[in-house]
Amino acid sequence: MSDITRTAVRPAPALSRAGRARSGQWAAWAFLAPIVLYLLVFYAYPLFRNVELSLRHYTVRSFVQGDAPFAGFANYAKVFADATFGPALWHTVVFTLVSLAFQFVIGLALALFFLKNFRLSATLRGLFLVPWLLPLIVSGSTWSWMLNSDSGVVNAVLAWFGIGPVNWLTSPDWSLWSVIIANIWIGIPFNLVVLYSGLQAISPAIHEAAALDGAGGWQRFWKVTFPLLRPVSAITLLLGLVYTLKVFDIIWIMTKGGPSGASTTFATWSYRLGFGNLVPSFGPGAAVGNLLIVMALVFGLVYIRRRVVT
Repeated sequence: MSDITRTAVRPAPALSRAGRARSGQWAAWAFLAPIVLYLLVFYAYPLFRNVELSLRHYTVRSFVQGDAPFAGFANYAKVFADATFGPALWHTVVFTLVSLAFQFVIGLALALFFLKNFRLSATLRGLFLVPWLLPLIVSGSTWSWMLNSDSGVVNAVLAWFGIGPVNWLTSPDWSLWSVIIANIWIGIPFNLVVLYSGLQAISPAIHEAAALDGAGGWQRFWKVTFPLLRPVSAITLLLGLVYTLKVFDIIWIMTKGGPSGASTTFATWSYRLGFGNLVPSFGPGAAVGNLLIVMALVFGLVYIRRRVVT
């Protein structure tokens, strides 16, 4: 009788463990559910909707009623054939690469500067965060005022040095560089904060060992600091790349992509096609937006691949 009882009771612990494991899995899915729902609603559905918009011929009426005819890749063909495509692509590449380069270099230089613990270091670091914390409409409006051809403070300073006024926002030669300067100013604090955190994670003992081996300041930076900062640099540049490619606010506030399309990027072009005209072109606007997404994916994958290989 006792053997039968023991045989009947033995599976109970196994069943109990299986039940606990199953309940743990349900708990894990319960914690993941809000994140998955958020990604589906705010990322997956808008992306699907944008692709669907680009493959149909939408008008205002069909956009409301939802009976737009299927157009295939006609919207993409229309975008590629548009005279704005080439200049907008070039402006997007120049705007992104120049902004990234200066934001990273200046942010790294400031991070190295603030790594030395001196008086008011924390206060100055806090002040450098102001461009990052300000609403973009405030930053764009401020730069528009500073670069105003007639009453801007930048031209006033140039006048002190005997340099004539520059039409920063209204000249085709200067409008793109004006928005690039403003975007660099806005992005420097992000690079400063992230790179400064990465530098703090490097042990001072490594620098001391390199100094004892006879390495100079530049050699310590190039051979020790920069390689150890490589993972943080990769994340900083990748996030900056994705953000800069889609910059719209600053350009639209300062120049609206003008004059004559001289500062038009894919972001501003997509907005103008979809919402900036009396007769909106939803399909081509969505197509330009999808091309911008593809550019971000291609640049990001190429950059990650190069970082992994090297």
